[in-house]
Amino acid sequence: MTAAPEIAAPDTLVPTPDGVPVDAAAVDVRTPTVPAPETAPTGRAYLRFVLVLGALIAIGPLTIDTYLPALPSITRDLGASESAVQLTLTGILLGMGLGQLLVGPLADAVGRRRPLIAGLALHIAASVFCAFAPSIELLTVGRVLQGLGNAAVAVVSMAMVRDQFAGSAAATMLSRLMLVMGLAPVLAPTLGGAILQVTSWRGVFVLLAVAGTMMVTLASFALRETLPAHRRRRLAFRPVVATYGSLLRDRTFVGLVLISGLMFATLFSYIGGSSFVLQDIYGLSVAQFGLVFGLNSLGFLTGSQVNPFLLRRFEPQLLVRAGVTIGAVAALLMVTSAATGFGGLPMVLAPLWFILLACGLTLPNTPALALTRHGEAAGTAAALLGAAQFVIGGAAAPLIGAMGSDSAVPMTLVMALTASLALVVATLTLRGRLTPA
Repeated sequence: MTAAPEIAAPDTLVPTPDGVPVDAAAVDVRTPTVPAPETAPTGRAYLRFVLVLGALIAIGPLTIDTYLPALPSITRDLGASESAVQLTLTGILLGMGLGQLLVGPLADAVGRRRPLIAGLALHIAASVFCAFAPSIELLTVGRVLQGLGNAAVAVVSMAMVRDQFAGSAAATMLSRLMLVMGLAPVLAPTLGGAILQVTSWRGVFVLLAVAGTMMVTLASFALRETLPAHRRRRLAFRPVVATYGSLLRDRTFVGLVLISGLMFATLFSYIGGSSFVLQDIYGLSVAQFGLVFGLNSLGFLTGSQVNPFLLRRFEPQLLVRAGVTIGAVAALLMVTSAATGFGGLPMVLAPLWFILLACGLTLPNTPALALTRHGEAAGTAAALLGAAQFVIGGAAAPLIGAMGSDSAVPMTLVMALTASLALVVATLTLRGRLTPA
């Protein structure tokens, strides 16, 4: 991994109204200029920032993915239906989505570190609660609480990136972070499967509590505050509502939010349905499922890591449109194979790899473009972006369960629908060069 991105020459940087230097190619020349703040991290500081923030962001996918191999055993142990167990996935996503709407304005008002530490503490407590949950209902409650804690990590991490980077530089930084956090979904199901070999699914949540303890220690000592006091916003009901209103009136921002949410729903439809499809329909063992899940996750990593190189030649919005196109075409091929049985499991897994590649190509660029347009309220904008991802994604898991579990069609159909809708939204909203709102 490259230690730091290429630094633009001084005459290619334009200060934005909130004081963050941005690549001139991504900014309208009419943007008023103000003195720039301290420079973004470079060299070893850049690498340290990527590693620390990547480790923190990884707590989210680790919380979601580690217990995926345990879903069938949770179904049997708690006497619940598959749909009810999939609601535990929806619970954590809804907690993360709604929690971000609350944490975003708070992070803009009090800074980034305090909400981050509080969120990690809640994650630890909720993980312990889940480990001792006696019923599927209480497990779902615990997952919602985990989501609320992880929401602070998601919002603060995204806002910290925007505090110091914008435009293509932000997209490159997010791609670097996804290289680090991308290891979580690759390793988590395999780790979860290994835990299930020596203990029950409850041990997975003990591990998550331990991981949260490590992360809160890391955040306390290795991450500095990135939002200076003079850039903080007043925390009051009317200004917060007004900020959300201004974001929702930005048609391009809303389009980017929807694209991000729909592509995340495509990704999460796979995450939520794959354990049942691959183990119950295609007969893979827990170990085989972990291996296949890891190999598919490499598609996501490939897309996210090719992205920085493509950004040197193409604008982020063009890469978003390319990503959703690849995702929609591959998803339509996959659902056709699942419905007809043509090619069996290989013809489901091959398009699936390209769908995950499309997600890896799209998901770093949509928040970079969206937050560049509203850097003056990065926390609130990141909250709205994240909330859309998790609310739309959270709706996908129970929809798959409600459509039945006797074939791969429900999972692949939902993925085809969300990817196709993302392509429609991108076609309607991403036209020409995007500039700060």
